[in-house]
Amino acid sequence: MKIQFLGAAGTVTGSKFLLTIGKSRILIDCGLFQGLKPLRRLNWSPPPVDPASVDAIILTHAHLDHCGYLPVFVRNGFRGPILCTPPTRDLARLILMDSAKLQEEDAALANRLGFSKHKPALPLYTRADVRRTLKQFHTIRDHLWYELRPGLRFQFLLAGHILGAASVLLESRHFRIVFSGDIGRYHSLLMDPPQTPETADVVVMESTYGDRLHPQEPVEDMLAQIIQQTWDRRGALLIPAFAVGRTQEILYLLWKLRRDKRIPRMPVYLDSPMGQAATKILLQYPGWHRLPPDTAARMVQAVHLVRSMRESRSLQRSPHRKIIIAGSGMLEGGRILGYLKHTLGDARSTLLFVGYQAEGTRGRQLLHGSREIKIHGKYYPVHLTVHHLSSLSAHADQAELLQWLGSFHHLPDKIFLVHGEPHAADVLRVRIHDRFGIEPAVPALLETVRLPAVSART
Repeated sequence: MKIQFLGAAGTVTGSKFLLTIGKSRILIDCGLFQGLKPLRRLNWSPPPVDPASVDAIILTHAHLDHCGYLPVFVRNGFRGPILCTPPTRDLARLILMDSAKLQEEDAALANRLGFSKHKPALPLYTRADVRRTLKQFHTIRDHLWYELRPGLRFQFLLAGHILGAASVLLESRHFRIVFSGDIGRYHSLLMDPPQTPETADVVVMESTYGDRLHPQEPVEDMLAQIIQQTWDRRGALLIPAFAVGRTQEILYLLWKLRRDKRIPRMPVYLDSPMGQAATKILLQYPGWHRLPPDTAARMVQAVHLVRSMRESRSLQRSPHRKIIIAGSGMLEGGRILGYLKHTLGDARSTLLFVGYQAEGTRGRQLLHGSREIKIHGKYYPVHLTVHHLSSLSAHADQAELLQWLGSFHHLPDKIFLVHGEPHAADVLRVRIHDRFGIEPAVPALLETVRLPAVSART
């Protein structure tokens, strides 16, 4: 019995964990690497394991760094089931199709403008690849056991990160292993708190915010203040938001602030086809989040939905006050780049980050004070104001990660810390050792670890 860390080891992206039990090979997540160029290049390398040798893939949730490599895996021979919760299937369809579309468009733009070193520039995968991949999806409700083979089964436990996100509890006759996926907040605006299994022998646990605590700032007050300041300067407020999760939280907060008459009536535009579709999916799954159906419907009615590229380009050039919500959340693509080109140099305007910014992304550069940003081969000066509401993060902070682990009735014998940058994982390692007396391991990329075939408790 062994586990190989094919991604999200030493970094927060590219989640892929290959579990081998006897002759069975199960891949937990199949995500894209994002951020730094050396990481992104890994997406173009041959798959780190023969896809045809994998029996099944279990998805914890639909974010691109957890599901975005699936079309490559399928194209290279994976023929087994892709197992996930019903909302994850619907959201993954959106995210994968959007990813393929953006890659096709970026490749076409690079070929037209000649700023790629590759002749011709090609997408990593196409929408046709995604359509083939979607045929292999199978959905499973949370808390239901699914038998992978005799003596080997798993179940999903909701993780509270985004709609449909879950941890994976995998059990053989004598052994239990938990893959946390991305652990959500205990006091999320939209999601219920994360659930913890009673016991496990091994836990593979995320550590994204293992080195910090989210500020206990009053989010509504902070957002209202930022909006008012931007209004007073007669500027635009740009909110780059992940289409799934952050977009819906921002829509809810803006609706609530306007309902309570705490912000000026600044028009709000959602310029994200995927964000609009993800919001529609949220409305279709009322039992999977905390919002009452009437509230969810009203928050959607309070925003202008941008339907076409023509309307988007018109808004980009418009000098009027406005709030724009658009993807992508780390400024690595999407319609937000068009708004940035027109707004980065405008000192009246504001750029507000509401999610994690991975190392090597434009978002991280701006948070660190970069005075110019490169978009589509051209540099743009930065004069707008940059804010970050980190308390809106969908990831548990250090205290919440420790709370999640401490909720096990019986603590695991082994813990592997993944999905975190080196400093974050190491700080969390020390805190876990100090509090629980367990020495976690921080695996390296492609490292293989052998696990006991029988639980020490049996």
